[in-house]
Amino acid sequence: MIRSLVRRENPSLSSDPFFRSFERLFSDDMFRPFGLMTRWNEEIGQNVWRPAVDVRETDDSYLFTAELPGLGKKDVNITLEDNVLTLSGERTFSDSADEKNYRRIERAYGSFSRSFTLPAHVDAERVKAEFKDGLLTVTVPKAEQAKPRKIAIS
Repeated sequence: MIRSLVRRENPSLSSDPFFRSFERLFSDDMFRPFGLMTRWNEEIGQNVWRPAVDVRETDDSYLFTAELPGLGKKDVNITLEDNVLTLSGERTFSDSADEKNYRRIERAYGSFSRSFTLPAHVDAERVKAEFKDGLLTVTVPKAEQAKPRKIAIS
């Protein structure tokens, strides 16, 4: 049963440069479901991951909701500079079990960074962030001049 969890490759195919290029092409994030944003980066030997982020606009603000399971407030940094909101941090692999007992590791670990360019009219002084149940919600209020207003007809 456990043997079925271990990925086996044909050694003759995995050593062929054309096959490796072909496999790399079709294992890229472009061909994965949007919910799974991880990829093993063979060149640098680490897991590269991009947490999923929903961006929503309301009349008063922009809301960014990032899925960061297993992280806490201390693991995440939020910056707003030159109208670019950046969410960054790191999830470290910490398990008391010996690493050689693993048959497969699919959860992503390591550093991440997501940046979003904001419209020019935001109120950078009133940005709020809340972290609850693995979800980070960043609220970026619109500046007064960017909010829609109703104009009375005379």
